[in-house]
Amino acid sequence: MFMPVGTNASVKCLSPEQVKECGSGVILANTYHLHLRPGEDIVKKAGGLHKFMNYDGPILTDSGGFQVFSLRGQRKINEDGVKFHNHLDGREELFTPEKVIEIEEALGADIIMSFDECIPYPATYEYVKKSTERTLRWAKRGLDAHTREDQALFGIVQGGEFTDLREMAAKELAKMDFPGYSIGGTSIGEPKDVCFKMIEDGIRYLPPEKPRYLMGVGSLDYLLEGIARGVDMFDCVLPTRLARHGALMTSHGRINIRGAQYKEDFTTLDDECDCYCCKNYSKAYLRHLFVAGEEFGKTLMSIHNIRFLINVMEGARQAIKEDRFAEYKDMILAKYGDVRGF
Repeated sequence: MFMPVGTNASVKCLSPEQVKECGSGVILANTYHLHLRPGEDIVKKAGGLHKFMNYDGPILTDSGGFQVFSLRGQRKINEDGVKFHNHLDGREELFTPEKVIEIEEALGADIIMSFDECIPYPATYEYVKKSTERTLRWAKRGLDAHTREDQALFGIVQGGEFTDLREMAAKELAKMDFPGYSIGGTSIGEPKDVCFKMIEDGIRYLPPEKPRYLMGVGSLDYLLEGIARGVDMFDCVLPTRLARHGALMTSHGRINIRGAQYKEDFTTLDDECDCYCCKNYSKAYLRHLFVAGEEFGKTLMSIHNIRFLINVMEGARQAIKEDRFAEYKDMILAKYGDVRGF
């Protein structure tokens, strides 16, 4: 499945009802950002994320590890956790494995992530080994701190680009018997072949009967190659971010709707798409909304991009059931041409 990202308990430009109409199951929310604003106590008083954001489907919260990673130069990592200054008011914060679980339990999502260090790329073997071993100890501490039986806590496989460290991390996490597992430390600037190797090196040691989640991936080639390697779940801000900049994923390739050639193009955006946008509006209207700065245009284009990726996932699931996924993958990648644009 592809899971839309709602960092601040909202998928940008879309209502919960619109997200569900796209065929979405899980929505992601961000532990770090919600801790800073409005605070997990506020969300808890509201009855948890589901009631707070009025979404009755499944919700996943990440651990904030990637956001802390992005604060390089402003954070200090030790065995206890990570000390950093938050980006809103500069206040010093301390995230420990136990603190992160406490925040995620208060937020009340259905799936929650262990706290980890997102290892930079490239990094030395010695650094990666030390970090991966610490992340495993953090995973155990988070698992011990977790009390809510209605939440599925996932362990996160780190290990950088090193085969033996990915294997070690996956095997140790499997011993802890998490309900699901994430592949972390990818999509942070490494080449595509290195990313795929990172997935392969860890995933083969994870229980096949439990979900495997590749974090932060949203382009077609990464989605389909991830599935081919055993990944079940993906998330990314890509479809809504592209939409807000007028870029659209279609069955005829990428479209930049600001182009002058669409000014008098009254055809549907994508004749192979069943989304609300494609059923009701033309390219000319979408271009008009984008050029005029109308927010409704961002909503329509976000609906389409999310539905496009979810539709590809639906096709992948059906192809797997019919034992023809390899053919499906090759067909999709050939059909959409330059997948890097997606």
